[in-house]
Amino acid sequence: MLSREDVVEITALRRRGWSVSAIARHTGRDRKTVRAWLEKGEERRRPRAPSALAPYRAYVVRRLTDDPHLDATVLLRELRPLGFCRSYQTLTRELRRLALRPECPVCKRGGHSLTIELAHEPGEELQLDWLELPETPWGEPAYVLVGALSYSGRIRACVSDQMTFAHLASALDQVLRRLDGTARSWRTDRMCTIVEPGTDRLRPEACELAKHYGVTIAVCPPRRPQRKGVVEAAIRYIERSWWRAARVVSLSEAQRSLDRWCIEVSDKRRRGPSSVGQKAAAEPLLPLPKTAYPAELRVERAVSSSALVSFEGNRYSVPPAQVGQWVSVRARVGEPLLEIVSASGTLLATHGRVPAGSGQIVRLSPHRSALEEAVLAAFTTEKRCPRKPNRPPSEEALRLLGAQQSEVEIPSLSDYAELVAAS
Repeated sequence: MLSREDVVEITALRRRGWSVSAIARHTGRDRKTVRAWLEKGEERRRPRAPSALAPYRAYVVRRLTDDPHLDATVLLRELRPLGFCRSYQTLTRELRRLALRPECPVCKRGGHSLTIELAHEPGEELQLDWLELPETPWGEPAYVLVGALSYSGRIRACVSDQMTFAHLASALDQVLRRLDGTARSWRTDRMCTIVEPGTDRLRPEACELAKHYGVTIAVCPPRRPQRKGVVEAAIRYIERSWWRAARVVSLSEAQRSLDRWCIEVSDKRRRGPSSVGQKAAAEPLLPLPKTAYPAELRVERAVSSSALVSFEGNRYSVPPAQVGQWVSVRARVGEPLLEIVSASGTLLATHGRVPAGSGQIVRLSPHRSALEEAVLAAFTTEKRCPRKPNRPPSEEALRLLGAQQSEVEIPSLSDYAELVAAS
């Protein structure tokens, strides 16, 4: 049987004046097949076989009308006693070909759902959402707050190590600084740091955050992620175009690589006669306040063997007595200082913050002196202990062992006899 490609080629060669034999040699087909097609054309094609579901169509339509989510495996099991002997793959293929599964009006599954583009005015809306990266080259999960302008499509993003409200406020301020302004409204889904769980009310801290930047917050309806389709598409674009091929080994390197990608790749996308960058440059945005929203960042960290605590890609010192302990790092967004407190709430150190991701070590002079003294005090030139010594228990250890054994009461035979009689 000739394929569609063969039919197109045979027809074109015949119109150029080629003979049947020349066409047969060129296409590798039999001359009788070529001649028959040229003489009768589509009339020689066999009609398509009727669907294997044709005898059971009424039942299938009724079942899928009653339950649009009915699993095909269940439907196959119900059709077997009726005489349907084809495979599961045939059943699903025919369901798609005949479009028998109706669309569910609630979850929009199945069928052919309708959609329409939403018109956005310049500077009207900024859509926000998190991209979760559970596996990273540096061995810890990361989260990317993605902001996309609905009108121009410009994307800016910030990499964070957590998704708390304070981290959201910090990452959002960095996204807005990279956009050089903010839209009049923020569109988000029902993330728990913005909306009270189980309600439609904004959290108090989210309201203060919006008032700080002079914007409104628009929350998508439940289970309707399509309403923020601009940022959803941006997240998929970041995953495929940047993250899959990003050569990074730390969170700070990831942020620098992402910033370069946003400018060199994302902004170069075409949007009609201009690019995304050119379209965004003409988009009017609201000015930003001079300082970020003062949310308090709080993270738990373990003190390293060199009495250092990691925070934002840098390391800060604590007293050497805290080595191996867990401490909390507290810092307000936009403020130049951070505090390190112990598990009991004792203030251990106050440091000036250095640029995030710069890889610096900030060590206070008292901490350095105390660490040097502790290292020197532990230093020794004695030989190592022998690896295979013979050191039996000492006399004191034996006395303690005998005293402990004497305290253990050993039951007598009469005790066992009483237990047997009682049973």
